[in-house]
Amino acid sequence: MKNDPKYRADHSLRLEDLFQTRRQFLNRFGLGLGALSLATMFGGNLAFAADAAVLTEASNHPLSPKKAPLTARAKHVVHIFAQGAPSQVDTWDPKPALTQCDGKSIAGSSGVGYASPFKFAKYGKSGIEVSEVFSKTAQHVDDLAIIRSMHTDIPSHDVATIFMNTGSLRMAKPSLGAWTLYGLGTENQNMPGFISLRPGNVPPGGASNWQASFLPGLYQGTSVNTKSPSVDQMLENIRNPFLGVKEQRHQLDLVAKLNAMHSQNLQKEAQLEARIEAFEMAYRMQMEASDAFDISKEPQNIRDLYGNSAQGRQLLITRRLIERGVRFVQVWAGGWDHHQDLEDRLRQSASEIDGPCAAFLTDLKQRGLLDSTLVVWGGEFGRKPVRDRNGNENPGRDHNSKAFSTWLAGGGVKGGTIYGATDEFGAAAVENKVHVHDLHATILRLLGFDHEKLTYRYNGRDFRLTDVYGKVVNGVIA
Repeated sequence: MKNDPKYRADHSLRLEDLFQTRRQFLNRFGLGLGALSLATMFGGNLAFAADAAVLTEASNHPLSPKKAPLTARAKHVVHIFAQGAPSQVDTWDPKPALTQCDGKSIAGSSGVGYASPFKFAKYGKSGIEVSEVFSKTAQHVDDLAIIRSMHTDIPSHDVATIFMNTGSLRMAKPSLGAWTLYGLGTENQNMPGFISLRPGNVPPGGASNWQASFLPGLYQGTSVNTKSPSVDQMLENIRNPFLGVKEQRHQLDLVAKLNAMHSQNLQKEAQLEARIEAFEMAYRMQMEASDAFDISKEPQNIRDLYGNSAQGRQLLITRRLIERGVRFVQVWAGGWDHHQDLEDRLRQSASEIDGPCAAFLTDLKQRGLLDSTLVVWGGEFGRKPVRDRNGNENPGRDHNSKAFSTWLAGGGVKGGTIYGATDEFGAAAVENKVHVHDLHATILRLLGFDHEKLTYRYNGRDFRLTDVYGKVVNGVIA
């Protein structure tokens, strides 16, 4: 009898037998005979149904690409985040009246006026005026919709940075990239759908800027430090130095089986699910991600176009990621906190991104990707039109939450457009004011979503990126 295969199968310890709470043990002990009767009635169909459920769940993976409910051209988003708060009156919002008040008191402002040290010129068929510090990006001005009337709530870098990326000032909430991935999934299951590229140190707010928060962990962004030109250093620990691919697959299959048993017999844990998904993603990334981040495979003329700088490499990697179906790429292009020495420091900050950004737009356009890729550039707030009190002989500008500029390109944007306006000195938005929530609502609309209907049920409430605010800026949509 003991040599009978069926007997051994029925009397051997199974992995699932190890997952029992005390309550489950007592419940099974007391209802054992009833369970036997029920099993007799259903035969082997229960096991088959469980397997079918697993297969169905796999075929409807949360990251599978989804069709947006509304008509839209944008399929990908690239957010070039100029963290540090660029001065709007020195970049995208010329103010001749400020020149007339240089060194003089300005009504409603503490301090004296500080005329922009940079010249503005008209570019493109649209004749939009742009600062000389962005002369290369300005060659694409007919593809840009420049919002000059942005405003936010609090002019503090850490708070405003997280607010720009999550739409929340207090409670930890999912980032814009996480919401995008939740709504659209991703086109490449072998790559993260949301990638955050940073050239060095972790920015203010850290992982809060690419977090999934209460959304399932698989929607969280993958942060990559692009400071090093070496792919192996950028993607640390992506390869297992001790096990081959086949052995790794066996390990992951065992972990998945144990997790399925845990979920069925005990409970489903979001953090555990996210960690296992991260292991799976790392396994799938071993070949494709390494190739995507290896810009040495690009022709020399393309590498020359972007330039051999940290942000040039970032944006070239970004284009390669977009080509491979990555849904959302966050590009950190900081260094804009200019309280003093603005004339030299702002020029330097602009020079680091101007050429690479122009190359990126050119490259996307040549490859037919700009029409389906929404590109957003901007900071977390703006700057005052007066001299910073700490500037002394080499002045800069202090924080200003009442006015700043952001531009959008591609992905259904109405190019060659100026939307909104600030007052004559650029101190505050006064015409067609656009709040951060409005910008988020507009980005979602360009992706094919009604921002009021893209929601997630959490803690008894339907949450959304724009909370209970936001209106779509139709003036920048083609």
